[in-house]
Amino acid sequence: MKAKPGFIFGMIPLALFLSPVFSQTPAADISGVSGSAAKEPTVFAPGVISTGDYEGAEEFSPDGKTLYYLKLTPDFNFWTMVVSHFENGHWTAPQVAPFSGQYSDADPFITADGKRMFFISNRPLPNSATAQKFDIYVLDKLPDGEWGSPRNLGKPVSSETSEYFPTLTNDGTLYFGSRRAGGKGGVDLYCARFADGKFQEPENLGDAINTKDDEYEPFIAPDESYLIFMADSRPDGLGGYDLYVSYRENGKWTKAKNLGAPINTAANELSAKVSRDGRYFFWTSSRSAIDQPKAKRWTIDELTKAVRGPQNGLGDIYFIAADQLKLSGTR
Repeated sequence: MKAKPGFIFGMIPLALFLSPVFSQTPAADISGVSGSAAKEPTVFAPGVISTGDYEGAEEFSPDGKTLYYLKLTPDFNFWTMVVSHFENGHWTAPQVAPFSGQYSDADPFITADGKRMFFISNRPLPNSATAQKFDIYVLDKLPDGEWGSPRNLGKPVSSETSEYFPTLTNDGTLYFGSRRAGGKGGVDLYCARFADGKFQEPENLGDAINTKDDEYEPFIAPDESYLIFMADSRPDGLGGYDLYVSYRENGKWTKAKNLGAPINTAANELSAKVSRDGRYFFWTSSRSAIDQPKAKRWTIDELTKAVRGPQNGLGDIYFIAADQLKLSGTR
């Protein structure tokens, strides 16, 4: 039986950790969440955003009023990016994002100024007719407020294998996952510094983060003070994919620790994000409420509602107050 590490509680409010760079550009609250105590994992916008479909990989606009996220096939083989807006006190029914719907697109990340979105896609490269491996693309916000055409980042970020889950620091350093040659074994986590107007050669994050197994989906704090990522097959795992945290101290990453319950469960936990104001921690979980003990025998209507609704064992978006975690920095 695997040991179950306890949740890393933070006794010091996040606000005490904020560096001056973040206070210069205060972020808006996440609409529909502000004021929530959220001391336990809470399904986000059930029935509209979290519906019983496989949903996840959430990313909010800087003003907190637009949400990009994924709807996935149950077999996890096709990923479509959708968008919802907070209007009149409610999140709108999602629509397919204008640049998505034909190929698998995933892992959106919007820069703090709202001017760029990074994501991954297996869409064909220019002068090609067939879908390919996953590469990182970027969109620019146009003067009319719409997104421009996706551009492939190209080398040295792109490799002969797939790249996943881009997130950026305040200084433009790109963190992502890749199965490229020269890693520790499976998918490893890398960073690429931005200098002279371009991304530099990616650097492997090293043994404190990467193992012979897979590490995915790095969420990097804007000040690079901590890193949250997804991993499996680790001795301290609770089952499925778990979320881990590492801190940057004296220029080096500390040995990654399992975030523990109630963030992690025996199901899959993935796609971690911290809201830009530092108040909320978001992630995707496939935990189920259907397999819990029942007070009575279900009717077919009750069964159908549960099977087709949130917490049915597919992916749902969850959030919790970030002061339940000992993290520093906001976006």
